[in-house]
Amino acid sequence: MRHTDLFDKGWKFIKADPPGAEVRYFDDTDWEDVTVPHDWAIGGPFSKDNDSIIMTITENDRQETVEYSGSTGSLPCYGTGWYRRRFTVGEDMRGMRFFIEFDGVMSNGTVYLNGRKIGCRPYGYSSFGFELTDAVSLTEENLLAVKVTVIHKSSRWYPGAGIYRHVRFIAVRSIYVPRWGSYITTVKADNDEARIMVSTTINNASGEPAAAVLGTEIVPPGKKKGYSSCSDVLIEKQAVVDREIVIRKPFLWDIDSPMLYKAVSSILVSGRIVDRYETWFGIRTLSFDGDGFALNGRVVKLKGVCLHHDLGPLGAAVNRSAIDRRLDILKAMGCNAIRSSHNPPAPELLDACDRKGFLVVDEAFDEWQEAKCENGYNKLFGEWAERDLRDMIRRDRNHPSVIMWSIGNEVPEQGKPGGNETAGFLSAICRDEDASRPVTAAFNAPDDAIKNGLADAVDIPGWNYAWFKYEAYHKKYPAMIQYGSETASCLSSRGEYHFPVEEERPKRHASLQVSSYDLAAPQWGYPPDYEFRAQDDRPFVLGEFVWTGFDYLGEPTPYERDWPSRSSYFGIVDLCGLPKDRYFLYQSHWTKGNVLHLLPHWNWEGREGEITPVYCYTNYDSAELFLNGKSCGVRKKNPAGLFDRYRLMWDDIRYRPGVLSVVAFDSRGRPTARREMKTAGEPSKIMLSPDRKKIKADGYDLCFITVKITDRDGTLCPNAENPIFFETVGPGYVKAVGNGNPISLEPFIAVKRKAFHGMCMCIVASFPGQTGTIRVTASADGLQSARITIGSK
Repeated sequence: MRHTDLFDKGWKFIKADPPGAEVRYFDDTDWEDVTVPHDWAIGGPFSKDNDSIIMTITENDRQETVEYSGSTGSLPCYGTGWYRRRFTVGEDMRGMRFFIEFDGVMSNGTVYLNGRKIGCRPYGYSSFGFELTDAVSLTEENLLAVKVTVIHKSSRWYPGAGIYRHVRFIAVRSIYVPRWGSYITTVKADNDEARIMVSTTINNASGEPAAAVLGTEIVPPGKKKGYSSCSDVLIEKQAVVDREIVIRKPFLWDIDSPMLYKAVSSILVSGRIVDRYETWFGIRTLSFDGDGFALNGRVVKLKGVCLHHDLGPLGAAVNRSAIDRRLDILKAMGCNAIRSSHNPPAPELLDACDRKGFLVVDEAFDEWQEAKCENGYNKLFGEWAERDLRDMIRRDRNHPSVIMWSIGNEVPEQGKPGGNETAGFLSAICRDEDASRPVTAAFNAPDDAIKNGLADAVDIPGWNYAWFKYEAYHKKYPAMIQYGSETASCLSSRGEYHFPVEEERPKRHASLQVSSYDLAAPQWGYPPDYEFRAQDDRPFVLGEFVWTGFDYLGEPTPYERDWPSRSSYFGIVDLCGLPKDRYFLYQSHWTKGNVLHLLPHWNWEGREGEITPVYCYTNYDSAELFLNGKSCGVRKKNPAGLFDRYRLMWDDIRYRPGVLSVVAFDSRGRPTARREMKTAGEPSKIMLSPDRKKIKADGYDLCFITVKITDRDGTLCPNAENPIFFETVGPGYVKAVGNGNPISLEPFIAVKRKAFHGMCMCIVASFPGQTGTIRVTASADGLQSARITIGSK
């Protein structure tokens, strides 16, 4: 039978390329003990020397030499690192085949076993594996080594560095289902009946033809047993068995009820099970046409966000708890879709989208042959593009959450001869591997993409920042299906507000922050309201994917020239997972809940009597604002407007300290909800809010603790910047800290963090295998400390 061992623990690591010895003879006595997933760079230190680039640009017919920094987070991710792990294989496994599987190595992962080079995979986002059988020793200890090299100028954002996704060691008999060897599609489905096709690949490495029986069991959600079928098969070197199975009264996978089935493939030879392979999948139907996108026959508007792969203070090292938390935050906002930008995501993200009911545009590349980065994927495309794309689809095609394959993002080939041929080449690969989903690409030069045939090469073109094109394209190309593959790019810093308040291509501010009135955007972008209006008035558009759901490390637009900016301002949620004001604007538009959010904060000492506009993000149509009990007037949304269509705005409020309150009215004009905001007093105490009270004692599970500095009455002090110190007692430790400040140079791997606009984050992990109570204390000079307990079980 199959044996699968998670190879995450027991690694040795060094950030160096040890000279003068063969791989097997490296002295690793002083190497660091690490557990993968591991990102060697996230601990810092930050330095603009890590990613400073001198560029000559032309603006208004003038050439200027400028220095850009922060593009990859200003973290030390470039260079070479080595990982080593020892393991033994017993005599009882003689005759088995051995494999190693990596969910991702960033990047240029070269694998050695017992000094022998096994293989290399350059693309850091690809999952891959190698057979180790001929190099494995059954009598002596085996030494697995992985060389990782991240090349300078190979990424436009923070890529991470190291074995940053999970590793597995697999042992199988000579007749087995290979990696990604099961492929399940929905042929037809409704509430009464579903027909699914199960395609199973079986390898035979015995050297002789073999007669076998393939048993396939389909286990419904929440059940232990299900539908079974058997097929006789003669396997020479490889066989593919297709089997259609009918399921009565199926549980359909939907964003509101993400029901998952399990397929169990068992191979029997001479009546004995020699392999057992499990595949999770969902039963659902997809359709795309001029009326929009339909899931199981029901039209669903895509309310999506783009996500980079880093997890903020945790870096690029994948973590299921962090991914689950992100999706929970987005789900509460009304988000129902993710675009993996701009690369294959971690398997854990797709697993979570399957479980939580998100739709996914699964994206392969940011570059084709034409370079965006000097040493980017353009260097790999010719040799590796087909293999990387096929592997992505084979790995991900059983996920019901995946609805489209994206072959690229903003590729320069849009405007160049031959770009359509490359688009056609990649699209054909997608259709060959999985014809059940359409092919897409994200085009930021839509006229060029149409003129040069790239839009025709894919099934559904995605438009980046082209809300003003939807109507014209619909009239000119009525059969074309459209969606916003990248929208808005609004910029803001959580808790930061600048005056006067106006729509802007962000002014350079001495703070290196961007105002959170949600009216600032880069040259190519715009505030969210433009896309809201375009989508609402044009139901034929499938939906949108906002740039971005969360802030990410790198690309610090608009302060690329201004050290120490080192992370993005695009996020609806900040880098450590704290919602910005914009979160509530999207929530008010994407949900039907009781949303009533006021901005800005109401601590403006020194601005007494000055104009301080007040916005309310709400899904109620009208509301009345009060300042210290005095009415400031009723505002009602204007269906014919832009900003006043989606926001209630009082632009003439003069600041006076006290209580700002808002009362919302229902459709009959009756008061139905109320919120208030107070001017905070002096910082007095710390408040801790954990996202959970218990975590697993496995070393992976995490507790995210939101930290607030408040006055004596519990009102958030929005200008507080006190350094907070964290201490743990018991079977846990502080894994990382953060505050969402895009210019902070404090390390993430630390036990203290300065508050940013009164808040920060402490992330606590358990020690593997140690149960009990973790006591977390947060303290700061001059403030009342706070303590909480977390159970580790």
